[in-house]
Amino acid sequence: MSLEILQAKSELRDLVDSYATLTDAKRIADQMLLFTPDTRFKVYFGDQLMSEVTGTKQLQEEFNGHVALVKRYFTTNAQHVVNVEGDTATGVVFSQIKMVRDEDGKEVLTDYSVQYHDVYVRQGEKWLIQERTSQYIIIEARPL
Repeated sequence: MSLEILQAKSELRDLVDSYATLTDAKRIADQMLLFTPDTRFKVYFGDQLMSEVTGTKQLQEEFNGHVALVKRYFTTNAQHVVNVEGDTATGVVFSQIKMVRDEDGKEVLTDYSVQYHDVYVRQGEKWLIQERTSQYIIIEARPL
């Protein structure tokens, strides 16, 4: 593996970890800087398409609406499998996300096991997410 590919993989790992960190901090405007302006973002629960947006403006609106319903996030990224080809790359991120919401006056913890299937592009010296398909594999909710 070449030094360029290793460097790209490291930068891409930083990108996906920044996405998670900014989510946990609810810094949605900063998170949008990780995407191309024409980004495509899909969310599946199992085989069912739940959401599909195009562009960071629409994505920011969607994320802001979601964040308003969540009291706290905690995200852990695990393996990140990447294939780099020049200034483009594809990858799969395995992630565990915990969200706490209020429901009927009680805190409810929802635990999500997610795979993000990504397409990345390098623009200038910076990698960005061009496409992200979120596949929620396991969802479990319980009162805290």
